[in-house]
Amino acid sequence: METGSPHDTGTAATGGPAVPGGEEPGWIALPPGLLRMRLLLLVVWLGLLTLATALVPGLLAGPGWAAFALLPLALLVWGRVMLERNWRSWRYAERADDLLISRGVLWREETVVPYGRMQLVEVTSGPVERHFGLASVQLHTAAAATDATIPGLDPAEAERLRDRLTELGEARSAGL
Repeated sequence: METGSPHDTGTAATGGPAVPGGEEPGWIALPPGLLRMRLLLLVVWLGLLTLATALVPGLLAGPGWAAFALLPLALLVWGRVMLERNWRSWRYAERADDLLISRGVLWREETVVPYGRMQLVEVTSGPVERHFGLASVQLHTAAAATDATIPGLDPAEAERLRDRLTELGEARSAGL
């Protein structure tokens, strides 16, 4: 079967789903603010764990036991690499009839949410996200398995996406 035929269900060269007509969807990556926020949280939590791991055994059992603090530091280095790989894997694309969301490093997950199936589109932003100027778009459908989230967007982009998806969802559900 040739690539790009209407019956092609394979993936395109970039790892995304094949699109009828052979055209690639216009993938949009997440902004770097999400990576910065997650890295800061990693440093804070593992920094506290490193400090606790160095102080408690060091004071109670002797300075040699403070070497256990190297474990959280190794986790910090590994965690930084994993967070960056995960951040790079997230992307989304708006197509004519649906929204594609792709994520995952080891286990790729691609979610297709048809506009006509969307029941609720909301923008959320917790205190840490607000501090970094980020927001998430959460999509709800009738089937819980197809609910999806796009994290770490610029608030203006999140609101634009919410409004567009809501408009397209209403048009599709009305049969227009």
